[in-house]
Amino acid sequence: MYGKLHSACLYGIDGVLIEVETDLSNGLPQTSIIGLPDSAIREAVERVRAAIKNCGYQYPLQRITINLAPADLRKEGSSFDLAIAISLLMTSGQLVLPPEERTLVVGELALDGSIRSVPGILSMVDLAKRQGFTSVLLPLDNVEEASLIRGIQVFGIRHLQDIAPKNPDQPASSVGILNNSNAGPVVLKNYAHLAAPITDRPQKIMDKKTRQSSLLADDYSDVLGQHHVKRALMIAAAGMHNILLVGPPGTGKTMLIKRLPTILPPLSEDEALEVTKVLSAAGKLKEAPQGLIADRPFRSPHHTISTSGLIGGGGIPKPGEVSLAHRGILFLDELPEFQRQVLEVLRQPLEDRTVTISRARAAFTFPAQFMLACSMNPCPCGYLSAHSEEQRCICSPARVAAYRAKISGPLLDRIDLQVEVPPPGEWRKSAASPSSEEMQAKVIHAHQIQATRYAKSSVRWNSQLSGTLLRRTIHLPQEAEQLLEQTLQTLNLSMRAHDRIIKMTQTIADLDHEGEIVTAHVAEAIQYRQLDLNLF
Repeated sequence: MYGKLHSACLYGIDGVLIEVETDLSNGLPQTSIIGLPDSAIREAVERVRAAIKNCGYQYPLQRITINLAPADLRKEGSSFDLAIAISLLMTSGQLVLPPEERTLVVGELALDGSIRSVPGILSMVDLAKRQGFTSVLLPLDNVEEASLIRGIQVFGIRHLQDIAPKNPDQPASSVGILNNSNAGPVVLKNYAHLAAPITDRPQKIMDKKTRQSSLLADDYSDVLGQHHVKRALMIAAAGMHNILLVGPPGTGKTMLIKRLPTILPPLSEDEALEVTKVLSAAGKLKEAPQGLIADRPFRSPHHTISTSGLIGGGGIPKPGEVSLAHRGILFLDELPEFQRQVLEVLRQPLEDRTVTISRARAAFTFPAQFMLACSMNPCPCGYLSAHSEEQRCICSPARVAAYRAKISGPLLDRIDLQVEVPPPGEWRKSAASPSSEEMQAKVIHAHQIQATRYAKSSVRWNSQLSGTLLRRTIHLPQEAEQLLEQTLQTLNLSMRAHDRIIKMTQTIADLDHEGEIVTAHVAEAIQYRQLDLNLF
């Protein structure tokens, strides 16, 4: 006897369709799961056996072979439990699913037959829709998350007994016992006995008032002074440029960067789906979401993080912090305190905006399109640039050089804006201090200009320009070109720094609503390369 169902698992952050094939044959009672399963899948035999018996069905006393195809793809997790159990009931003649339905089955079984949630359900349901499935059977706790994918019926079940239609006069614990009395299989013509399916629910994104109330405590209008730093942060947000703030302790570097999400535009619907899928695959959606993730991610890992934690890893790799910050901000506070080998792995994702992790059997690619925001002190004691007799630097030149050497030149070259943050010159709130809402309006307008300019390409922001597209899109006037060439020769800057200054120049022009780039824009972009100018 042979039966087959479809289930799914995660491969990176994407869902992969898996065929669960079941074969029953004569021989000593034995159950084998083949197809490169991990230990969690091999242990499914005992979970499925107990769940079937405790729900009143019969576990087949035959030689059982369960194949997870494709067999050359390594699989992990507990998402196949429900599919294996239903496949066994179908193959042994105890249950018949609706033949006209093309159903994906996902879920973890408890010993009593109840069904537990699994991570990554959003990617799996999205895969089912693209593969032409009409419905999905999954844990009830995953229904809210799965319903974010429109155009497919989502049926949530709490218990294995929910699969069979229930007789109102029959207690729930006895459902399926009739099969033991040779009463024939339970035949399902449809899933009408289950809870009403959720389909075509509009994808909700948190409204503006809710977002503003959640960010009410963090506003740039509360920051005293630091107008040039706010200007730099606005430029970074407008073009999604990487930024580094350098200054002594207590000048507000961390506070300024933590307010950066308040001036970024909300995620579009496509971006929100991408971000939610990444979080779902990483198991970060612990509570049932009320809609797609609306705010751009802000990740701030501790400086003791490992390479795998930052970039992703594991036997079957999971997303790291750079992927969890996709479409948002990755904040590295006290940058030189991170291990150098950890920081060096950022070089490739900063250029390619993806992370590829290779293993013996496969290579996994995760999205990593993020803005890198960093802060650091100018020296180990922190007071190298402090203008105060009470806060005098006690570091020798060798200590300062060793401290800064923790950040390699190639990594520093990939940070567009390097800005000094001196002690605030104002001690009272100024009426001229722009609020986050005012800054965000300018940033959104700059994003709209870029969206129109790059409508026919895959580029969305100025920071993504490179090569021929950069040369074809941005044209500097002759005077500005001469200023930039002179600066490059004087400071001995790399061509990467040259291109990043040009991209910053275009962002400044967009932010100022200027149609053409002028020399003042180039001069302002150059002054944000503070470490290249050796001003510390």
